[in-house]
Amino acid sequence: MLTRRIIPCLDVKDNSVVKGVRFRNHEIVGSIIDLAIKYNNEGADELVFYDIGASTYDGVVSKEWVKAIAEKINIPFCVAGGIKSVEQAKVILNSGADKVSVNSPAIERPELIHELANEFGSQCVVVGIDSLMIEDDYIVYSKTGDENTATNTSIKTIDWIEKVQELGAGEIVLNCMDRDGVKDGYDIYQLNKMISISNIPVIASGGAGSMKDFKNVLTQTNSSGALAASVFHKNLFNINDLKIYLKNESLNIR
Repeated sequence: MLTRRIIPCLDVKDNSVVKGVRFRNHEIVGSIIDLAIKYNNEGADELVFYDIGASTYDGVVSKEWVKAIAEKINIPFCVAGGIKSVEQAKVILNSGADKVSVNSPAIERPELIHELANEFGSQCVVVGIDSLMIEDDYIVYSKTGDENTATNTSIKTIDWIEKVQELGAGEIVLNCMDRDGVKDGYDIYQLNKMISISNIPVIASGGAGSMKDFKNVLTQTNSSGALAASVFHKNLFNINDLKIYLKNESLNIR
């Protein structure tokens, strides 16, 4: 039976953790280090850090906070934010991250995925996909860290998922943009549609507002795990209590 993961997501901007709604109106919610330690101690399986400032404004993740996190927690973590080359990824991995995630830079230069997988192995390479329904199809967006830079790439999400697999990605985080921060439940329909054509693990992202939302996404889709931010940042419930609830619902949780 597939063991599912619970993964807090921390959006980083100007060395603080921020959170918006549908990728807009970001507010500071806390310290990177303090929140990482909190979620580590509560029983998170992994952490994902998105440096949305770096990814949006052609910067790159600061290795200093990556090193600081690696010294404080004992669970795997993934880092994203403006990583455009093997050399930049190497700095992040050597600073203590277990995985790197690419999004907009991979859209601009898809061969980056192959280069990273070839250098570090697919298990270290995650592709983040920001997906939004436009008219009658799901479309990939780039540079979503700022509402003023978010761009419709005209690439169909289903086509991009097939492409990143071919290039060697080891995992996908599917961010359902309409659900981001609204706490209205995961997009089960979209997740099932995309998971059905993926041969690699897909992490569900966007929409968690209750423990039942986690149960629904993990029972109604084959997602490898559930990623969330607002429910954890706002202390609606802690990860340990969530895991107890899910285990009581007969889910195989780490």
